[in-house]
Amino acid sequence: MAEHTVTFDVTEKAVAVPTGTLLTEAARLADVALNQPCGGQGRCGRCAVQVTAGTVRRRSTLRLSAEDVAQGYALACQSVVEEDVAIHVPPQEQLERRLTTDRTAAEVTIPAGYDPLTAQPIRRLYLTLTPPSMDDQTDDWNRLQRALRQDGGIESPQISLALLRKMGRILRQDDWRVTAVLHTEPTPSPILIDLLPGHVDVPLHGLAIDIGTTTVTVWLVNLLTGQVLAQASEYNRQIQRGEDVISRIIYASKNGGSNEMQELVLSSINTLIERVCQKSAVANRQSSVVKATITGNSTMIHLLLGIPAESIRLSPFVTAVNQPPTLTAAEIGLDIHPAALIDCIPGVASYVGADISAGVLSSSMDDSDITSLFMDVGTNGEIVLGSHDWLVTCACSAGPAFEGAGVLDGMRATRGAIEEIWINNDTYEPAYRVIGEVKPRGLCGSGLISLLAEMFLTGIVDKGGNVNLTLPTTRTRLGEHGPEYVIAWGSETQSGKDIVITRVDIDNLLRAKAAIYAGFSVLATSIGFPLEAIERVLIGGSFGKYINVEKAVQIGLLPDLPWEQFHFLGNTSVLGAYLALIDQQARARIADIAGRMTYVELSADNSFYEAFTSALFLPHTDLHRFPSVAAALAQESS
Repeated sequence: MAEHTVTFDVTEKAVAVPTGTLLTEAARLADVALNQPCGGQGRCGRCAVQVTAGTVRRRSTLRLSAEDVAQGYALACQSVVEEDVAIHVPPQEQLERRLTTDRTAAEVTIPAGYDPLTAQPIRRLYLTLTPPSMDDQTDDWNRLQRALRQDGGIESPQISLALLRKMGRILRQDDWRVTAVLHTEPTPSPILIDLLPGHVDVPLHGLAIDIGTTTVTVWLVNLLTGQVLAQASEYNRQIQRGEDVISRIIYASKNGGSNEMQELVLSSINTLIERVCQKSAVANRQSSVVKATITGNSTMIHLLLGIPAESIRLSPFVTAVNQPPTLTAAEIGLDIHPAALIDCIPGVASYVGADISAGVLSSSMDDSDITSLFMDVGTNGEIVLGSHDWLVTCACSAGPAFEGAGVLDGMRATRGAIEEIWINNDTYEPAYRVIGEVKPRGLCGSGLISLLAEMFLTGIVDKGGNVNLTLPTTRTRLGEHGPEYVIAWGSETQSGKDIVITRVDIDNLLRAKAAIYAGFSVLATSIGFPLEAIERVLIGGSFGKYINVEKAVQIGLLPDLPWEQFHFLGNTSVLGAYLALIDQQARARIADIAGRMTYVELSADNSFYEAFTSALFLPHTDLHRFPSVAAALAQESS
């Protein structure tokens, strides 16, 4: 097979590839990072590059205009090399965080009455062993076990081969005086994590880690006090290979994709570990950080551990494992003590993972008489309904529209994103607020919710999402992608191009909100529980923090309940991981929560499609479900 040279203008490294190689594969060989938020399926258009010499065969030109193709642009994931080519790589989308965390370390409250000596399974024991003699030739390991049993009540501990190799030298280094670091909770038996010469006050740290589809968060915790010392968050680097879990599963199933996805998330976590340790002046994390609890949805946990995740997206939608065994940092690749214990919090099902088990714990809904609806709104909307007596759960695929993907001018909630919009009822002119108070670049999720509600209330779109092109304004028009509304003219934007919302974008948003609404309405109906009887709505996740309740109700994303019943909790997943890290009882409670949640598979419920179809309107086909919206519409028309 013939070979061809591919040259990228962002590197001096040219690569030779055989005929038929995708440009994305050539870029990977050349160490050129190309964003592929759709997992290389050719749906998002963000891996577009420009062919400046030679030609490629384009399998698809989706999201490329005729003018783009004429200028040589091609989707790297859909373009095949058939001759020598030179490629210009446009600047890739930069990921900038709006906030590093939703609560400061000082704002994290240690549970009332917390006693680390009884709640925390990590122990530091000072031992003085009787040296061997001609009369006592007990081997070193049994001698150490005898001391652990006599001085700490530790029976039948486990020891790693690496520590066993060093044990004899350590025991003799300070005249048989040693400090033992142990995990005393049977897993199935206590574990000797480290052994140090002498009686030393070695610091003991732990990590609470939340692997979100969008964001990875790490908290550094003093295990001797329970205090959170530092926090850090960063975008999950897997985003460049898929914005939603399905795209990532598809990418991971390709040759080498699983290893790459594992490396990307590990690099995200290890970067944050280094950052929190620097913040707290932890000099040697490879010796003092001895435990971590990890939460995340089922796909994120599988990709972290390198476990094939294909079964999650294929009927009958089962995971390889919902409760991974206790592992070590060395096995996974975390840059802390090699023997540090890694506890992956248990999940429930393919699309209700450890993040939801942890969220239910930290929200305390499982310990309350109040019937609560817990929601984590994201690309995969997870929902739990119940109280301390019962818990039912489901998940619905909302897609990434509310995170900016699948929307022409959508973007994440970073600098330059329009986050809120108001439209004049008489002139149809918009006013908007931009993150960072700069010229706008696009629309983030909260901005899209606000925009859709305003367009509906002012009559720019009808309940079916159709744009009214007969209004006396130049803001509504026929564009390249059909009817659209202009939010910002090119003279106002960073790119110089108009920022618009198209009918196609509106359809994507309607499908996303319909999936969420249908999810919790069908869940409630399946157990005969009326939505209006819900006493409290708990919204977790970083996205929930920025939702305007009024606007979300107006588009039919949230149930029409009194505003005071809505509570935004921020990152409930990492808070649950923290509680499980410092408290054995909290960890046991999470396992109980995961074990007693009844999972409802919506794809097997015929009523879900009916509910979804009914919710594909603003706010719903049945306006009686939304009395506050009916009143607002009546006021606007008066």
